[in-house]
Amino acid sequence: SAPGRFADYFVICGLDTETGLEPDELSGENFEQTPLRRTFKSKVLARYPENVEWNPFDQDAVGMLCMPKGLAFKTQADSREPQFHSFIITREDGSRTFGFSLTFFEEVTSKQICSAMQTLYHMHNAEYDILHAPPTNDKESCSSTGDCNGTSVSKLQRFNSYDISRDTLYVSKCICLITPMSFMKACKKVLEQLHQAVTSPQPPPLPLESYIYNILYEVPLPPAGRSLKFSGVYGPIICQRPSTSELPLFDFPVKEVFELLGVENVVQLFTCALLEFQILLYSQ
Repeated sequence: SAPGRFADYFVICGLDTETGLEPDELSGENFEQTPLRRTFKSKVLARYPENVEWNPFDQDAVGMLCMPKGLAFKTQADSREPQFHSFIITREDGSRTFGFSLTFFEEVTSKQICSAMQTLYHMHNAEYDILHAPPTNDKESCSSTGDCNGTSVSKLQRFNSYDISRDTLYVSKCICLITPMSFMKACKKVLEQLHQAVTSPQPPPLPLESYIYNILYEVPLPPAGRSLKFSGVYGPIICQRPSTSELPLFDFPVKEVFELLGVENVVQLFTCALLEFQILLYSQ
């Protein structure tokens, strides 16, 4: 039987510098997009522990669900706020395991990756110029007026948005906890504090490995009807497990549902659920 651990795995997903930039087939053909708007294949870079017998590690599922849109690249001109999301892996026997991911951006230090992105931009701009080149007569007429220069410059400004000599390239990366129960708020705090420790100029009180080992091996699941308090990197983290006589654990803020859907849509969804209608939620 599975021991009562708070978390089973700590996972890191992101860019594999050895394989380089691989198009993400799951996101479809997106070669018409500029290279910074395309998605590239992410991979599981590390996990700890390697495997636990009561919860075998599903590398393909975890890798896809940690970064469902694949790798994203940005420059210093783009917003790079961390994003948090959760997911569920349901096995054939109906058992579930829960995942909580914090995706952030870090600077690309590999010169090969930066050069590859620059090359993709050169190819993209060249293809754009060929596809959108004006007819010969237009070229002759505009060359006499000098209007073509302005058009070509605007094209370069629009599409050549990464210059290896001028811009700093950033790529998305993800840290994740795989857990047997859905303690969303606690897992979010753990991941945010770990990310803060990595990005802070001051080192954390203990090595990061100590905190990861603690969450995986020393923090137990709280018994039914009890709460649990344990230490994070920068402060205490508290979670509570309902008793058997209470409603099942649901650690997600219902407020967000109303903010995203609106009161009328929530009431309509609730009505459909009571009437046992089939409900499909479609989202970007």
